[in-house]
Amino acid sequence: MRPFIVSTDSTADIQEDYLKENHIQLHPLHYIVDGVEYGTELEQGEIPIKEFYDLIREGKMPTTNATNMGYDIELFEKAAKEGFDIIHIAFASYMSGSYNNAKVAAEQVMEENPDCRIIVIDSTKGSGGTNLLVRKAVEMRDAGKTLDETADWIEEAVKRTSVYFSVPSLMSLYRGGRLKKSAAILGTMLKIQPTLYIDEKGALTLLNKVRGRKAAMEFLCGTLEPLKERGTLPKEIAIEHGDCLEEAEALGKTAMERYGIEKVYYNFLCPTLGSHTGQGIITFSFIEEIK
Repeated sequence: MRPFIVSTDSTADIQEDYLKENHIQLHPLHYIVDGVEYGTELEQGEIPIKEFYDLIREGKMPTTNATNMGYDIELFEKAAKEGFDIIHIAFASYMSGSYNNAKVAAEQVMEENPDCRIIVIDSTKGSGGTNLLVRKAVEMRDAGKTLDETADWIEEAVKRTSVYFSVPSLMSLYRGGRLKKSAAILGTMLKIQPTLYIDEKGALTLLNKVRGRKAAMEFLCGTLEPLKERGTLPKEIAIEHGDCLEEAEALGKTAMERYGIEKVYYNFLCPTLGSHTGQGIITFSFIEEIK
């Protein structure tokens, strides 16, 4: 039985030290600012994350690209030549071509390396949801689970994974192509902060529009209440933020105190996602336990 590695893309929002310590293969998505394309493997690299969000504050409007299929092939090929199988957990196929790119790349690499198996899973999510799925895959690999056992568990866990988020301004959703300008202007004037959910297909669903940041954070935390009633609360959650760590940590502290959450993973929302949501976004993600 060949050993396997865990692979994902940059929308998983996992800190670099964890990626290196656990030998996780990272497939970068690109973003473009002032006509310049950025990505970890490109010559110009990436914009430091705080500088990226400063550019957003200044009114810059980045655009994005999916993963580069040629680079997908290169990374998969390298792992195959080193004797590894691969489980790749990809960004939601509904929102990006990255999943399909990885599927095509995997099929090509397996055809040329018949001893290698690559399983590509559509997370139907991004950010903290994918983050948690990747961490679970690493735990299972390190516990001696097989590629198939791990992939089967992740495929099932995708259905129990939730990602909620709130943005401080409806103008961010307008710039990201998710809302009409007139509605965004009116909502901004009324200080409305929308809360959205990534559904089982990967589509964005507007759940609630509250007035004020405090109410928005309370709504996010309250998404755990049904799980408390069902007795299926998770032990871990992930909170990503658009350069507003203090608010993210306050939300995590409330979740720990109110629901007994044992661990909260914090990280910046990556530029690919931040390009569409703007500065100040907070995501709130968890995998519901099985009763």
